Amino acid sequence: MAPTVEEVTTKTGMVEIDPKNGLATKTNAAADTKLSPKDHANIEQAAAAAHDQPKTPTDHDDQQAAMTENEPKTDDDHHDEAKKDAASKVDVPTADETECKSDVAAKDETTKKEENVAVQIEAKTGVSFPVKLLDDGKALNAVGMRKKTILGLGIKIYGFGMYADNEKLKELMRSKIGSKVPSKPTKEMYQLVIDSNVGMMVRLVIVFGGLTMTMVKKNFDEGLGASIKKLNGGRKNDELSNKVMGEASDNIKLTAGSVIEITRLPGYILQTKVKDEVVSKVESELLCRAYFHMYLGEDAFDKDAKERFGMSLLSLF
Repeated sequence: MAPTVEEVTTKTGMVEIDPKNGLATKTNAAADTKLSPKDHANIEQAAAAAHDQPKTPTDHDDQQAAMTENEPKTDDDHHDEAKKDAASKVDVPTADETECKSDVAAKDETTKKEENVAVQIEAKTGVSFPVKLLDDGKALNAVGMRKKTILGLGIKIYGFGMYADNEKLKELMRSKIGSKVPSKPTKEMYQLVIDSNVGMMVRLVIVFGGLTMTMVKKNFDEGLGASIKKLNGGRKNDELSNKVMGEASDNIKLTAGSVIEITRLPGYILQTKVKDEVVSKVESELLCRAYFHMYLGEDAFDKDAKERFGMSLLSLF
């Protein structure tokens, strides 16, 4: 059995042990002269055993830990903590936010592509319209201008472009009129377009800088209301006409260049978008017919635009 450290140190006198490696470093000179080689070996063996034993925390260790905790933090410490806090506060986008950003990116991409498409200029307003819509392929068939008399003055309100699914219009014209091409657009041709369910869209680009959403609503209610009355046997339907712009907020700012789009969707659905925001979607055959009657009917807003649309119909044959 190996001797303990106490037994060895009692026999040898004072022995200094290196705290780092647990080995004997120096002994009392007087005692050292009396040690035998066997005693030296026992000292080394006991010191090695003491070094292998697990260290038990002492009061001195606790004081050192407390002093470390109470030491003032340096700038580097504060910087590291600030980075950890910043990392923990990073916002992770929600599914709705991601989808919204995707929609915005898609709209921006469509706008960039439209800039590379040929355009037609409406001469009286200077507004340009792409000859084809990239999102659904509708073609521009005519451009025109809406003018309103205010205090005896003819005020240009907006330029407009009329788009249509020309493949469907071609099928419609040939099925109803036949292969013989009329010499000029006929009332029957215009009426076929007005009454049909073919996809069409009118893009309005505001040119009058003083226009407000309230004025737009009033103008739509009057013009569309009169068109509904004419197609409805002289009966008014204010509730129906008000549905087109009724949900649009009066707080929407309309400046020169603002865009409003009225689209006839499959199933006789009239959709209204103001500055890229859908404000209404109404299913009504009467409403769809009445709206396009304002542009292609007997009392069209711009008769020249109506004539140009008619010529585009002839080209479909």
